[in-house]
Amino acid sequence: MRQRHSRWHRVCIADVCESIVDCVNKTAATVSEPTHYKMIRTTNVKKGWVHLDEVKYVTEDVFRKWTRRQLPKRGDVILTREAPLGEVGLLRTSDRVFLGQRLVSYRADSHKLDNRFLLYAFQGADVQGQIKSLGSGATVEHMRVPDCEKLTLDLPPLAEQRRIASILSAYDDLIENNTRRIAILEEMARRIYEEWFVKFRFPGHENSRMVESELGDVPQAWKISKLGDVIELAYGKALKAEDRKPGRYPVYGSSGIVGWHDEGLVSGPGIIVGRKGNVGSVFWSEESFFPIDTVFYVRTDLPLLFVFYNLQSQNFLNNDAAVPGLSRNQAYALPLIVPTAGLLSKFDEACGPIVALSRLLTRENENLRNTRDLLLPKLISGELDVSQMPEPETLAA
Repeated sequence: MRQRHSRWHRVCIADVCESIVDCVNKTAATVSEPTHYKMIRTTNVKKGWVHLDEVKYVTEDVFRKWTRRQLPKRGDVILTREAPLGEVGLLRTSDRVFLGQRLVSYRADSHKLDNRFLLYAFQGADVQGQIKSLGSGATVEHMRVPDCEKLTLDLPPLAEQRRIASILSAYDDLIENNTRRIAILEEMARRIYEEWFVKFRFPGHENSRMVESELGDVPQAWKISKLGDVIELAYGKALKAEDRKPGRYPVYGSSGIVGWHDEGLVSGPGIIVGRKGNVGSVFWSEESFFPIDTVFYVRTDLPLLFVFYNLQSQNFLNNDAAVPGLSRNQAYALPLIVPTAGLLSKFDEACGPIVALSRLLTRENENLRNTRDLLLPKLISGELDVSQMPEPETLAA
């Protein structure tokens, strides 16, 4: 490691970047309809990515004014200066975007610095520690614009930077590819549910007689119930944050997995419904899990896959203006149309393999992220010799 570090040099980020540009420090006027011009906000920058699926739109005139300092381009590294402090992402598209407030763009000098290496260096403990130490503010941590140019990093030769970045990027590319596949699979299963159980275009619907009901026309053989007649929303159990320590079983809160525990309170597979906080959120756990007291978990004799998609479509209400909360009585009064047992079985046969593949890819992504997170600090510090690492093409295979 000493020999490798003899080729690495400590540099100021301003000396290896072509430009470091702050946002326009006022709020841009947005429009309600989509346009070609998108504003990147701090919420779009997370864990190495700049996500453009939920953005604000502006007119061309506003876009030109907000990009007069610099027009962002593919490959720029975006850092959040505040709310939150220290998130970073790589701009991977050529969309017409501009920086919203509290963002800074770094454009690497390609003769000195690989932009992907910069991205990963930003995520390492060294640079993150500098960012946190430069952060100030009594209520909200923020980093001053001049301090954004003072960050320093250990820099290997350019060829070594590219090698390190390629290895880590291979993991990110696999994760992103799996994420897209998961989204497609989930949409496929959701559409089958809607076709069969909402629009009533299920296999054999042509021969099914429709009858009037308080919910409109429904297939004659189906049963109209209340959610509380066929599903129990059982309370989770309190678990202190300090007890959510590394363990085998996921701990679920209303925002999803919030930790791990050495005890699985409920056998999997199972369904979790947000009770406090993220009211009405619905999660699936393939394995045994620990639901905390901000959620319900589901008990039912109905097929879980059908229940999972049904609960996602239910109109759960927040019954507390001060602290969001889901009333079981309100939930139990919601209508639920129960199809025939035969059709429910066919739904499991149709969607089961789709959902199984989605969950397999989800587990694969968890393993990829864990491996990447273990490698990143060792690679960007020079602790690991990249000449001994597999080629990205080999990894992808």
